[in-house]
Amino acid sequence: MDNRNYNIYFHTHTISGIFICALLYVMFFAGSFSFFKDDIAAWQKNESITAQRGVTERDFKHVLDSLAANHTLKGRDIEFSMQRHGMGAYVSMSASHDSTVKAKVKKKPEERKKGRGRGRGGRGGNDDSAFFTYNFGQKKVVEYQAGYDMGEFLYRLHFLAQLNVIPIYLGAPFGYLLAGIVSFLFLFALITGLMLHWDKIVSNFFTFRPWAKWKTVWTDLHTGLGVIQFPFQFIFAVTGIVLIANTFLMTPYATYLYKGDSEKMYQSLEYSDSTKFRYAYKPLAATFDLNDYIAGVEQKITGGEISRVAIKNYQDDNMHVVVLSKPLADASFAGSGKTIYRVRDQKVLHETLPAEHASYIDKVKALIYHLHFGDFGGRPLRVMYFVLGAMGCVVIISGILIWLVARDKNSIPKHKRVFNFWTANVFMAACMSMLPVTAFTMIVLLFLKNAGQSEIYHWYFYSWLALGVYFIVRRDLAVTNRQTTLLSAVTCFLLPLLDGILRDNWFWNTYARRAYDILFIDLLFLSLAVISVVVLMKVWKAQAIKEVGSVTAVEKKTRRTREAVL
Repeated sequence: MDNRNYNIYFHTHTISGIFICALLYVMFFAGSFSFFKDDIAAWQKNESITAQRGVTERDFKHVLDSLAANHTLKGRDIEFSMQRHGMGAYVSMSASHDSTVKAKVKKKPEERKKGRGRGRGGRGGNDDSAFFTYNFGQKKVVEYQAGYDMGEFLYRLHFLAQLNVIPIYLGAPFGYLLAGIVSFLFLFALITGLMLHWDKIVSNFFTFRPWAKWKTVWTDLHTGLGVIQFPFQFIFAVTGIVLIANTFLMTPYATYLYKGDSEKMYQSLEYSDSTKFRYAYKPLAATFDLNDYIAGVEQKITGGEISRVAIKNYQDDNMHVVVLSKPLADASFAGSGKTIYRVRDQKVLHETLPAEHASYIDKVKALIYHLHFGDFGGRPLRVMYFVLGAMGCVVIISGILIWLVARDKNSIPKHKRVFNFWTANVFMAACMSMLPVTAFTMIVLLFLKNAGQSEIYHWYFYSWLALGVYFIVRRDLAVTNRQTTLLSAVTCFLLPLLDGILRDNWFWNTYARRAYDILFIDLLFLSLAVISVVVLMKVWKAQAIKEVGSVTAVEKKTRRTREAVL
């Protein structure tokens, strides 16, 4: 490669990487833990999903009865969107299509006013609609803020959703927009990094000099892990762009191809089903049990699972039930199923099975979703994704240190060296603090009852700010590395220990009651504690060798000076 191209790739890779490194670290760190989103939620609530699976009955009729106690359900559309683990559902209820029911609602403005919050009164009290989460195991409604957990927090943090509160909207909420830009620049940095090392990709891959100077160590680590991780990181960059940036990527298509009708566009892409059925204004004469019908559908879709249940025109003569399903990953990588059932004459109007039907759109969406979420290979694959994500964090950290060491030269003006140091100092303080802060917040949640969104935000962000400011003020990257590693070891070890002491979730107890998700989180943090201890011992050993070498060098110099005098 000629020098001109090398310099272009080098500077492009360096500049694009340093611009996004801190945010990219946050996305990789939080995204790695997001692979265990359901396990973390089960751990926090001390309610094992694996122990309940196959035992908990999904009683849809009980949900309808609960709604009927507070609302007139006649003529409404009611939809159940199943959560990924299947033990809960997001329930939405539209306003009634019956004008007489709407009139009754309008006569009760005080009840409308009460229903404007989230929860059973749901989305906007003006039309008496509702949106809430329902837990089938506990048979109760859970409001979003109250049911918010660390799994949801880390999942949303990995695409910077918390930054959506910033009042900047450029085709998408600010957090999503920023995450999309970071994904674009990350893809750019990956490609230029590959081109940069292309000529020596084989030799550099097998080169690692742990006893050389620190710049060489970080360079070898960055290059070696970068090559190993390139396919994984490339997949996440591309799928992340599609998933995060689709809001503003789709805007031109909605504007010009669909004349601004975005709902029609998303229906064409099979993201939503807005099938309409005429309201007959005639009471339903036939009896109908939703639980029995769902059980019958589940028997038919062998190798699949129900993802959504929609009731159209409830209790009307033209009432329909639409059931959407998807295949299990071990049965079919892609596919979609749909059943439309007319209640009055018990007639199935349309039926496709998920494992037998896969359109081009299904295949593309399945490829993107499965590759990004790692949900097609069970827990072993998610563990592998987690390890690769953690390695990505190491690549980012090593890139920051390489950038700093390469610019810490006497030939560079002092004001530039000061700026470079403070940039690296802030980045390292923010990045290295995330693991101890995450473990610390989860420990705090053990002592809080019914902790929700506000409590998680409070403890996580304030402790992160305090720890980050402390290390920034210390102005010593070596201290930052050592002390964050020590804090990680302590907090990660305390988490399973305190879980056993406070909630009796010792490893053997959680294993005996098949609470494998809770057991896994405790083992995960215990493993992180052990790794932190090993790393810390290596760092201390290297520091001791360096100090001994410095003392020996001083002694030799002193001896030579004494001999010269004598």
